[in-house]
Amino acid sequence: MNNFKGTQFPKAVMLHAVFFYVRYAVSYRDLEEIMAERGLNVDHATLNRWVVKFSPLISANAQSRKRATANSWRMDETCIRVRG
Repeated sequence: MNNFKGTQFPKAVMLHAVFFYVRYAVSYRDLEEIMAERGLNVDHATLNRWVVKFSPLISANAQSRKRATANSWRMDETCIRVRG
């Protein structure tokens, strides 16, 4: 994830904002107020751009780190009665 070159805000701040938007059901304007309470003046349009740009990267990174599931599975014996 080297796409943070030339950005005004630190990487941690941007990822925190994107995580907060994706994880919780907040609007961009609400997130703008939350960031303002923490001392960061960020516009809601900028937050939108961050979410559009970085959420697919975060998702791809999480998918690549996800453990593989088992390839085989077993089923216990089952008795099915037909007509009686």
